[in-house]
Amino acid sequence: MNRFEGKVGIVTGASRGIGLAIAQRLVDEGAKIVLTARKPEALAAAVEQLGGEEHAVAVPGNAADPDRQAVAIRTAIDRFGSLDLLVNNTGINPAYGPLMKLDLDVARKILDTNVVSSLAWVQQAHAAWMGEHGGAIVNIGSVAGLRAAPGIAFYGASKAALIHLTEELAVELGPTIRVNAVAPAVVKTDFAKALYEGREEKAARGYAMRRLGVPEDIAGAVAHLLSDDASWTTGVTMVLDGGATLVDGSAIGG
Repeated sequence: MNRFEGKVGIVTGASRGIGLAIAQRLVDEGAKIVLTARKPEALAAAVEQLGGEEHAVAVPGNAADPDRQAVAIRTAIDRFGSLDLLVNNTGINPAYGPLMKLDLDVARKILDTNVVSSLAWVQQAHAAWMGEHGGAIVNIGSVAGLRAAPGIAFYGASKAALIHLTEELAVELGPTIRVNAVAPAVVKTDFAKALYEGREEKAARGYAMRRLGVPEDIAGAVAHLLSDDASWTTGVTMVLDGGATLVDGSAIGG
């Protein structure tokens, strides 16, 4: 399929894991992609994996930095000619444990990275291109944002905020810009290792599909939501959990 032929997108947090899988799927279907992440070396390797600078270019830096956001957006437009797609994939969870022991500065950092920076990306993309030309946006949430997630509770609170932000943006930016989200459970990435490493088989028993997710599972759903196949879909959060929340109400996500 070439659903994204002639389309240009930005994927944040795209040097590995879910972000890189999303970028790969979009490139495979014809898109040109700008990747962002903190580490230049990892980004350079990702660009190489995607087929080189004919298909993808990297803009390293902190995803929450408005100056780096502006550079990435300008790079997409100047290099490839437009900005039709945006995937807010960057997320952090530097804290594990009860809320009563959570450092509030850490809580603020989680919100700034997981929620505020996502809004900032949308604002800049809207001002630079999408406000006039339209587009499609997908925010990467988590099932931890849909129900209690002991141990990663504030991460879950940030993802709940992102899911609600998705709905508000869908109303405000329609009909020319569609905004959706996905909410994965545990996906086998370095980011989520603490949730399954050394006990993957046991963890997977709580899933109807009897396995954890892989980045390609998320990439396929994100590609659908960005494509014209989902042209009447906005404000939706697609749960991608292998049936975990059907089997185990306490399932948490990455």
